[in-house]
Amino acid sequence: MKEMATPDVPRELPREILLYDGVCGLCDRIVQWMLDHEGDQRLMYTPLQGETAARLRALHPEIPTELSTVVYIADGRVHLRSRAILNAARHLRGRWRWLYKLRWLPAFLLDLGYWVVARVRYRIWGQLDSCRMPTPEERSRFLP
Repeated sequence: MKEMATPDVPRELPREILLYDGVCGLCDRIVQWMLDHEGDQRLMYTPLQGETAARLRALHPEIPTELSTVVYIADGRVHLRSRAILNAARHLRGRWRWLYKLRWLPAFLLDLGYWVVARVRYRIWGQLDSCRMPTPEERSRFLP
């Protein structure tokens, strides 16, 4: 049976994509910050609740269904939690790019802090009913 792409989800998925909780205030702020500090403009974004994330889960069963996990996919490799953030930092410009070098630190240590923040993120940063309207240049980098 031939797979059909929905009109809003491109048939060919991008090589580098960041999946985030689409209603989390902290996640929204991180995505907005990434957009403002990204150097190469190659990273695509999609909410974990969306069609693109569902399609990616079919290709990568290791992508969790819980919304407390940020996911970065690059060249077919799936990075979760702190590893996702640090590996996505390779797209940043200037002094922020040094975060990419921290990816070699032990994941279990970094993920301890990640889990603490993940548990309190809705209480501190809230949940969103709507997000900032992306500019026309940014709009093409968001997938449903």
